[in-house]
Amino acid sequence: MLKFESVVKSFPDGTTGIDDLSFHITPGEFVFLTGPSGSGKTTIMRLLTKEYLPSDGEIIFKDYPLSALKRSLIPAHRRQMGVVFQDYQLLSDLKAWENIALSLEIAGLSQKEIAERVNELLALVKLENKAFLFPKQLSGGEAQRVGIARALASGPSLIFADEPTGNLDSESSLNIVRLLKKINELGTTVIIATHDTNLLDAFKDDRLITVIKGKLESDSKPPKSAKKPSKNLSDDKSEAGEDKSKETEPEEETEKPEKDEPQEKAEKKSGKSSKFGFNIFSKKDKLKDKEGEKPSINSKKDFEAGKEKEKPTKSEPKSKSKKVKVEVEDIKNNE
Repeated sequence: MLKFESVVKSFPDGTTGIDDLSFHITPGEFVFLTGPSGSGKTTIMRLLTKEYLPSDGEIIFKDYPLSALKRSLIPAHRRQMGVVFQDYQLLSDLKAWENIALSLEIAGLSQKEIAERVNELLALVKLENKAFLFPKQLSGGEAQRVGIARALASGPSLIFADEPTGNLDSESSLNIVRLLKKINELGTTVIIATHDTNLLDAFKDDRLITVIKGKLESDSKPPKSAKKPSKNLSDDKSEAGEDKSKETEPEEETEKPEKDEPQEKAEKKSGKSSKFGFNIFSKKDKLKDKEGEKPSINSKKDFEAGKEKEKPTKSEPKSKSKKVKVEVEDIKNNE
């Protein structure tokens, strides 16, 4: 999903925002990015959105190096991610509904599509009854939820929340992070940049990347690095589908051609995407997939048909009676 590879960002005044920073975030992760003020958290966000260009190193987003991204493709790149700001950055002369709809209008969606998306997003952030209020009429927590809904409007695969709780009280802060957690459970990768220690303590089981003075200080749950192909089949089975070596996959497919296991795992992992990019895979769909995996011989009808084929044919009694008739005629002739 996202890789920073020895990234450096230096500014004309001689300061360094990011210094030889490397980390890897996989699809569907929920990650906290922390560090004191001025440690480089916002710089990471601006590098990711191509507002800044790295002085050295490479940033890879969805397997594509951003250094190779043409200027004309930057708007499309930015639509693949949603940014949530500390100060909300809502347009004061537009109502909540209009703030969310604006980016969709710019993208050229029809009025019907815009209405459907905005209403669904307002329901997600539980602000249906505040849709036609101006930002100054909303509380801080409500304004930030509008900001989150706006960030989700284009259906991004990644949300970067830059100090989203900086202007909120402790209870509102917890509610905002819980909302981002819910969005993550629907399939969107979420990165929250914060130095709020209370939040970090409340969600201490989640991955935490610490950056100090632009350098990686620690990473609580770095993703496992890809291993070399192993000759031990049990080792290969213990790895996740994306960690399996390319050499072992064809062997499994040739040995068992009736089961397309890698494809099946990939489909279940990716799930079905809604128009907002969320991962939706219903129980009903899972049951259908399981039924589809069964070979046809497992059905009662096919099993009975197989048994019928094994039964002796009805021509056997006729052949026996014909043989007896011939033997009787031979005895009469001999007499």
